[in-house]
Amino acid sequence: MNAASSPIVPLAQLLDHREREGQRVRFHVTEDWRQGRTMFGGLLSVLAVQAMRDVCGSDWPLRALQTNFVGPVTPGLVQVDVTLLRQGKNIRQVQAQILQANAEGQEEIAGVLLGSFGVGRESTLPTLSPPQVAVANSIEHSYPWPYIPGMTPPFTRHIEFRHAEGGVPFSGDNSWHSRTYVRLLDHAGIDSELQAVMLTDAGPTPALAQVRGYAPASSVSWALELRPVQIGQLDGHWRMDKDALAVGDGFVNEKTTLWTPCGQLAALGYQVVAVYA
Repeated sequence: MNAASSPIVPLAQLLDHREREGQRVRFHVTEDWRQGRTMFGGLLSVLAVQAMRDVCGSDWPLRALQTNFVGPVTPGLVQVDVTLLRQGKNIRQVQAQILQANAEGQEEIAGVLLGSFGVGRESTLPTLSPPQVAVANSIEHSYPWPYIPGMTPPFTRHIEFRHAEGGVPFSGDNSWHSRTYVRLLDHAGIDSELQAVMLTDAGPTPALAQVRGYAPASSVSWALELRPVQIGQLDGHWRMDKDALAVGDGFVNEKTTLWTPCGQLAALGYQVVAVYA
């Protein structure tokens, strides 16, 4: 069975079937979470964060996550080794290594992540919450991205995308930004923190709008900063704003801003993307 025709397995089901042995957490990822020759990077990060929580505690919110995509991670058995690097009064620093067996059965490191968890505390600093800037189209008037087997990554069957503004990938448009409404279709049992991790990585780099015709792209590294938020409308659309900041030598430096359905800033993501065009 290929990825395009494989059954849809909700994120909650993947998480519910994880197994823990000491500092190692095992997940079994299905074909419908594939993105090219690897699995969706946002899911990879979600699995690592869940493993960090399992081993080191889930009492503090995630404030920052650094992800280096070392090699492709194929659907199947994915193992995450977690190490508590330091526990202070307010900050917990945790490392996760993504491990998968190669063709010879030897474990290889496929990803390295660093998570910073921080407890809230009283501060004399005033609160600063940036306003969400309006976009050209409302959710109802935004174009829904279709799922096209063989062209669209299989993982996108789990997420609704509605394009509101900016360039569409592979259209030859001269835009360097995109504004997209997104939501996890089966979000039952998935808290706002894990949804924010996944959705911030859900869309392609807006630089692909400059390309006419298909060209592959892959993430090299990803730095994510999160704000503890309340989703508001549980089945509502988040908004993913992506901007290419610098482009050259086949690499894109981009920024993603994720907003909750009620307009709160949820996350800032900074990514290096390799584009093979």
